[in-house]
Amino acid sequence: MATVEEPRTAIIDIGSNSIRLVVYQGPARLPSILFNEKVLAGLGRSLAQSGAIDAQAMAMAQTALRRFAALARAMEISTLRTVATAAVRDASNGAELIAVAEAAGLEVQILPGEKEAEAAGYGVLSGIPDADGIVGDLGGGSLELVRVRRGELLRRASFPLGVLRIAALREKGRLDRQVEQLLDQSGWLNAGKNLPFYLVGGSWRALARLDMETTRYPLPVIHQYAMPPETVARLRRTLSHVGRARLKEVPGLSAGRIPTLSDAAALLSCLLKHLRSSGTVVSAYGLREGLLYETLGEAERGEDPLIVATAEEGRRSGRFPEHGALLDRWIAPLFADDRAAEARLRIAACHLSDVGWRANPDFRAERGVEIALHGNWVAIDARGRAMVAQALWTALGGATDSPAPLPALASDTSLRRAVQWGLAIRLGQRLSGGLAGPLAQASVRLTGGTLSLDPGDPALYGEAVQKRHRALAAALGVQPELA
Repeated sequence: MATVEEPRTAIIDIGSNSIRLVVYQGPARLPSILFNEKVLAGLGRSLAQSGAIDAQAMAMAQTALRRFAALARAMEISTLRTVATAAVRDASNGAELIAVAEAAGLEVQILPGEKEAEAAGYGVLSGIPDADGIVGDLGGGSLELVRVRRGELLRRASFPLGVLRIAALREKGRLDRQVEQLLDQSGWLNAGKNLPFYLVGGSWRALARLDMETTRYPLPVIHQYAMPPETVARLRRTLSHVGRARLKEVPGLSAGRIPTLSDAAALLSCLLKHLRSSGTVVSAYGLREGLLYETLGEAERGEDPLIVATAEEGRRSGRFPEHGALLDRWIAPLFADDRAAEARLRIAACHLSDVGWRANPDFRAERGVEIALHGNWVAIDARGRAMVAQALWTALGGATDSPAPLPALASDTSLRRAVQWGLAIRLGQRLSGGLAGPLAQASVRLTGGTLSLDPGDPALYGEAVQKRHRALAAALGVQPELA
């Protein structure tokens, strides 16, 4: 049997609506998803009527759990954690499903509501470290709320407001009043005043997918996609007259989520109203990522997930593993006035600056844009992705224009700065040949109205380097000078 080079971690999440296996591999702070499969078993579908998991859902769960256990063995998973949430927790026959899982060789941990909320909160902090607001994790059987601020979890609570329970409340005209009463009784009423509401859960992510489609949003990346309250209200009106066939055409929208979309939108509208939240921000990270994050030490939690992920991609895809960090240190003196938020984007661009070398030379710039825009990055919004994409487009030979859809995602000022980063990266790479030694011996600095370049070895200052030196100087509005 082949030996697995890097440890693989897996989580089987037995939720009220879906059962999912996710396999992770890579840096502890932000491992890559190696495999992801879900089965919409609907374990919580019958809870409101009978208090039990119905026979069809139980059968689907048994098939899914057997398959996931077999896959975990075949993938040589080093750490496998199986957790169950509201449906199993609340169902009268939940023990029967636990027995099914144990028969498949799985050891199931039933998460209490507060622990479920905690994991969702940690999941959001894992992907949005500066999150400051209320996390809402909508499952099939329950809704978890947790207040996050400065990397910490504060209050947390669980409510019987899972998306599979909402239809019954709406039929009786009781949803809005029930939400208000539950929040009031638990001290959460108005708790989100002027704060963002972070959305976790497949049904709410599906709403965001629908909004992306109806507004023709140019970047189909769900993480950190924002929707104000008026957008949620508009989506409710849209869902009232759009048919199932049309919804099935929406890219990335799971057909299994369509029946719950209207209920999810109705609940979200009530929550925004009674929490008094300023709007919503979608998190692609939730309970599963939170379970991974809470096992990390303080130092690992403090790592920037964008920098960790781009450095790992540079290590895997670039020619010279150490080149990205060294390149940023080399060009950083030219951009001393970059704010911390921009400086980390510049570092990410340097880490990714060699990802296009295996591509056809005519499409290296396009490869840079594609990986910046569509890479599985977190802790970066659409503007940040556009700036990294612009820097890579320019660094990899795409000139100083801005290809679509970058102008729709970032301002002219932001893109001009990214062009300067790209030209500086291009100069450093050409001067050094991508090697650490020559770059460590050379230096570049702004002195008055000149861009002074000391190549270290004068023989390295060839025609191609001179050309890139002039181009960067022009973009910075100064004159080139050879030290």
